[in-house]
Amino acid sequence: MVYLDANATEPLRPEAHAALVAALAVTGNPASVHGAGRAARRLLEDAREQLATRFGAAPADVVFTSGGTEADALAIHALGRDRQLIVGATEHEAVRSAALSANVLPVDRDGVADLDALARLLEAGGPALVCLMLANNETGTLQPVAEAAALCRRHGALLHVDAVQAAGRMPVDLRSLGAHALAVSSHKLGGPAGAGALLLAPEVSALAPLIAGGGQERGRRGGTPPVATIAGFAAAAATAGDASPLAALRDRAERAAIEAGAVLCGAHAARLPNTTSLALPGVRADAQVIALDLAGVAVSAGAACSSGKVATSHVLTAMGLGPLAGQAIRVSLPWNATAADVDAFAAAYARMADRLRPALARPAA
Repeated sequence: MVYLDANATEPLRPEAHAALVAALAVTGNPASVHGAGRAARRLLEDAREQLATRFGAAPADVVFTSGGTEADALAIHALGRDRQLIVGATEHEAVRSAALSANVLPVDRDGVADLDALARLLEAGGPALVCLMLANNETGTLQPVAEAAALCRRHGALLHVDAVQAAGRMPVDLRSLGAHALAVSSHKLGGPAGAGALLLAPEVSALAPLIAGGGQERGRRGGTPPVATIAGFAAAAATAGDASPLAALRDRAERAAIEAGAVLCGAHAARLPNTTSLALPGVRADAQVIALDLAGVAVSAGAACSSGKVATSHVLTAMGLGPLAGQAIRVSLPWNATAADVDAFAAAYARMADRLRPALARPAA
């Protein structure tokens, strides 16, 4: 199987695997005061410090969660109280589901947020919480987060950034972005699934919990933390860095698909180096995914959390792509992708396109 669905989950990095296995040998609850508990606590706090350093926050302002979805929900639950919610039109469902009755911030045809519209929304309403992802999970489009943060601070608004897809693939730093909260997830950067974190700016670090419990995470998230998983998370974050070398492979995949009749979504925007969204006019996305899977190539139709529903992409719909929103697949290269993987995808895509495209959509012989 050629695995090109890294935005759903990255392959486990060797460093994360090693850290996970080593931490599994440590018995103890990090809240216990005996020696075993203290050993677990050391692992937990070492991981907290690693993640704080990696993503530009103080260790005390790193809140461990079960993943990116919970980190997004916690930020919106705690920071959105008594504030109007403004949510980018292409945000992940984790944000959209948690921010009900939000004002929608429109995007252009490449999926980039309209900052003029954001300024108008901030001027028209009262105190706000703005949710704007750093990199889109379907198209890879990068958002002007630093500029949005400056607008938010000028209007007394808070900014939450879903950086789940960006972390480990591009520089991500809470302080540099100027955001108030930032969500990251272990399995999206090559760590084990089941851990994530919400990083906070000092002025909002006292959060009301979404999950109450025994006072863990300084009272901001109840429940015993999965120490071994978090150790693997931290090791992956320390290892994952600049994914720009993948851009050449991504471009190679795009050229092959376009030659076979694909339309590149978000072509004119700055994008993650590993991500491409390819629409094949006249062919349903689910049919493409199945055909490629049968050919031994794993891709997805949009976000992993919704592609099983075979729903039209709200991201591509917001970009104004019309019927193409239901005819696009996502190809996302993992950290260990090779040229041979891309060539296998290119060959399979060409065969699939030739077989499934309507006759009218094929180029004349």
